[in-house]
Amino acid sequence: MKKSFALTIFLLIIFMASNVFAANVSMEIVEDNICTIKLNDSSTFEKKIVASDLTNHQVTLQLKIDNSSEVIIPEGELMLVIDSSSSMDTVVSGTTTRKDLVLQSANKLVEALLEANSTSLEIGVVTFSTGNETDPDTGYIITGTEADAQKVCDFTNDLTTLQNSISAIEGVGQYTNLDAGLKLAKQSFTSEDNNKYIIVLTDGLPNLAVGYNDLVTYDGLTNVIYETKSTLNSLSGMNVITMLTGIDNEEATFREEGGNSYTYGQVIQEVFGTETNPTIGKFYNVNDTEIEQTITNDIYHDLLPIAYSLEDITVVDYFPQYIVDNFEMTYVDGIDVSNVSAEIDTETNSITWTIGTLAPGQTATIQYNLTLKEDFNKEIIDQILDTNEKVDINYKDFDGTTKTETSDVTPKLRLTAEEEPVQPEPPVDDTISPDPLPAAGLHFFIIGGIALIGLTVFFGYKARKVK
Repeated sequence: MKKSFALTIFLLIIFMASNVFAANVSMEIVEDNICTIKLNDSSTFEKKIVASDLTNHQVTLQLKIDNSSEVIIPEGELMLVIDSSSSMDTVVSGTTTRKDLVLQSANKLVEALLEANSTSLEIGVVTFSTGNETDPDTGYIITGTEADAQKVCDFTNDLTTLQNSISAIEGVGQYTNLDAGLKLAKQSFTSEDNNKYIIVLTDGLPNLAVGYNDLVTYDGLTNVIYETKSTLNSLSGMNVITMLTGIDNEEATFREEGGNSYTYGQVIQEVFGTETNPTIGKFYNVNDTEIEQTITNDIYHDLLPIAYSLEDITVVDYFPQYIVDNFEMTYVDGIDVSNVSAEIDTETNSITWTIGTLAPGQTATIQYNLTLKEDFNKEIIDQILDTNEKVDINYKDFDGTTKTETSDVTPKLRLTAEEEPVQPEPPVDDTISPDPLPAAGLHFFIIGGIALIGLTVFFGYKARKVK
């Protein structure tokens, strides 16, 4: 038993001696750099030191991804303004007409919108072309009046009512009085202080307006253009989206009189502007094959932005070799590490953090400690130590595109050997060599002396037992 006790003392002395050097090393943060990577306008990655215990040679680093985007859903009142002129009956594929494509796509749009918000969004439907009332004196259809537009469904959030109303739309007249449709839509909104939306779906250029029914002259068309554009501009407090289709040749002449003429392209720009510079809101000028995509995807996302979630996120955090060799990496207690490497991959000197989906308003973090090993390589003393080599991030952005970002910004540490206190010089003894022991030899001498004491104690106990 005495031998065992002596051996324990000996090992303890040796252990204490081996740690003298580590105890005399201090650690400091020389650059508290924060690595920030902007993923998009509302999402960022950040890596920084969040805590430190320098006495015990330890720092805590945090990796964080923040998705601060907000879910936006349309709410208020939305009016669909749909062209019902006879040109909508044009066959565009097989037996499918342009009207079929527009109405089917409109039904999908309202279904998707009400699925997103069935409580605070109401949708109505207005159609426009020309009326069917005739002048008793001439027998001609009366055009250029507010009767050229009809409300086929008042504001409601009942999907069945809406879809039945849309599907029942039929061609009413030959001409296009968009102005009448816009005026009726504007008049239909309530005075409630809420969002107002107008979605225009048309396949033709306006050739009538309220108060203007000249279908022949250049000046007559000029008046129609002016009145329709004025009505569009009067909707400036509303969210207006227009889809125009059915115009195959914008260079063709639309109206000509004497030496004056309008091409289809000129009328489009005069009334609607261009896609890059619209008269109001947003403007789509598409061909028939793009109708469904434009209504069910593009316009839908204009009203209900795509889910602002980051997807398939992979963060790879790389360490310098001297960090892997001389520091222990351990995760902080309480941090969810189910989706991060259990330990450093020594082939790549990295850990990998994966996140399937980071929804709007969510933040994900991991934290780990870097702690200096007892048997660290003394050559790293007085060197600037990067805590990380770089960070690579691969992810799917809000629009579904895959992106990769990287940064080598990192906090930096330094180890410093503490100077031993200066001892007073002993009296000169001529019997002792005048050459002083080097500093390293003195340190070795101290450790050797301690070890010798331990050996003396150990073998002293052993000799006593033999006696």
